[in-house]
Amino acid sequence: MDNYVLVHGAWHTGAELEPTAAALRSKGHIVHCPTIAGNRPGDDRSKSGLAAAITSIVDYLAAHNLRDVRLVGHSYGGMVISGVAQQAPERIRRLVYVNAFVPLPGEALNDLVPPHYVGMFDAVAAANNNAVMLPFEIWREVFINDADHALAKSSYDKLNPHPYATFTDRIALKQPMAEVQIGKSYVNCQQDTAMPHSHPWHPRLSERLGLFRLVECPGSHELWFTDPRRMAEAIEQAGRD
Repeated sequence: MDNYVLVHGAWHTGAELEPTAAALRSKGHIVHCPTIAGNRPGDDRSKSGLAAAITSIVDYLAAHNLRDVRLVGHSYGGMVISGVAQQAPERIRRLVYVNAFVPLPGEALNDLVPPHYVGMFDAVAAANNNAVMLPFEIWREVFINDADHALAKSSYDKLNPHPYATFTDRIALKQPMAEVQIGKSYVNCQQDTAMPHSHPWHPRLSERLGLFRLVECPGSHELWFTDPRRMAEAIEQAGRD
């Protein structure tokens, strides 16, 4: 029995990770799915930043007295768990990045995505009080490309506007993640085109972890929706001792 904390990506809450959490719990694991500050109902998207997002997960681990945690971060959640690992390393058994960003000290998420995304985010945020949302067409074609239209639409309807400052804020890290003395894993969903395959998650970002375990599986960026049991299997393979 292991302890897992699943940290969601942009536009999500912990609720969208619950089907995967249920599959892990069915195997005897304890699983938490917190919602990051900035994505909670009533949070001020115009002011929520990356430091507060990281602190919210540090505080969650402390409030629940969690130790020996397999801390899993998806996509934007990679920025968050990287910060948590340097603030509360004593609580973490292993870091698991699921098609997630791995920043270097002083980098912002926007430094790690293609320029056309930055241009789109800038325009959307300027028109929406510094909150960003994905157009459905991008969600459908590159984030959840292994779903039929009905699942793509129903999953899109669960998303929430995301605080743009978390993409533009530069992360404060004491050292590169490759130097962090915690076990690390990277799960790569092979049909994930949220980052173009010419600008990939793996190996471009995964190799920033230094020594790490690689687990690959078929699926899109949103395997949480399209095959949560397969996602749970990959996470368990990545998190095991």
